[in-house]
Amino acid sequence: MDKNFSKRRSDKPRERPEFDQEILDLARVTRVTKGGKQLSFRACVILGDRHGRVGLGLAKGKDVQKAVDKSVRQAKKNMIKVPIVKETIPHHVVIKFKATAIMLKPAPRGSGIIAGGAARAVLELAGVPNVSSKILGKTKNKIVVAKATMAALASFKRGRTVKQSFQAPVAPLVSEINAITAV
Repeated sequence: MDKNFSKRRSDKPRERPEFDQEILDLARVTRVTKGGKQLSFRACVILGDRHGRVGLGLAKGKDVQKAVDKSVRQAKKNMIKVPIVKETIPHHVVIKFKATAIMLKPAPRGSGIIAGGAARAVLELAGVPNVSSKILGKTKNKIVVAKATMAALASFKRGRTVKQSFQAPVAPLVSEINAITAV
């Protein structure tokens, strides 16, 4: 047996990718044209770092690998930051998207992700440890539910933005008081 056989592969440890990815949906689709049927593949990919960043990409390609690569690039472009407060989401939210609606509720520590299907995949890759969700509405289509979950996660305001929205600007109030007392 050759001694170099085991050394053919590089002994360096593989570098861990920045994002984990999950293929949510892979479908063979056809488009009927004058010349016949055109076959292509549609891939829906969710990317996440499990620390608050998640993205969703949906793309078509002539073969599976091209469709997955295109959807990964699109998911990186559509990345959002999810605020995680006390190991859960900041507050209750209900979002309607197309024919479905999704409800996300904060859950107590230790309860885990209580969600089904596409919503669970998005929440896991976002890194939300405790959350409860319910799919409402007419459809339970995976892609629509994933997009609705992304819209719900994007609807949370960041901590600094919420704090600033409750602080009234002082200068206009002072000028109004001065104008009233001058009269």
